[in-house]
Amino acid sequence: MARALALATVCLLAAGLSSTAGQGLFGALPANAPAASQPTDGAPAAPLQPGSPTAVVKPFYEHVGLELDPAQRSHFVDPAKSVLDKSDALRKSGQGECLDPNMALDNAAYDRAEIDNSLKTVEAVKGDEAKVIVAFIVAGNPHRLEWKFKKVDGDWKISDLLSVTGEWALSQYQCE
Repeated sequence: MARALALATVCLLAAGLSSTAGQGLFGALPANAPAASQPTDGAPAAPLQPGSPTAVVKPFYEHVGLELDPAQRSHFVDPAKSVLDKSDALRKSGQGECLDPNMALDNAAYDRAEIDNSLKTVEAVKGDEAKVIVAFIVAGNPHRLEWKFKKVDGDWKISDLLSVTGEWALSQYQCE
């Protein structure tokens, strides 16, 4: 079902549908969507709650490649943490790189101004799991990523990062 949803989203984006049809991607969510917080056009954004999943994701859009920094590993939990640790080991061994240095940007070219001007986030929390959907446009191309979280000892930790537009997931990488 997730793959079908991803494919449907890519088809909607590729078709360049009107802003009304694409509202769920960059604007308001359907009425049956899980509890979420998101800024609406023209309205001031709600203050970012420290420690919230969205607050954990925000630095990855302020500093390119932060997801590959071993000093940031405390923000991750398996399966994402295992993949990142294996990528670190591969890099240290001198055998090359496994992951793109800007996965948080859906492997798009980094243009801070363009990302800042188009970045939209939607956070949905359900018990000890959460998702943050991030959408932005770079060079006229829309990108949509899903950050998955698990609550560990009271803190939100990133368990996976998926690209809806690129159809990849961090947890599926084999860095060996």
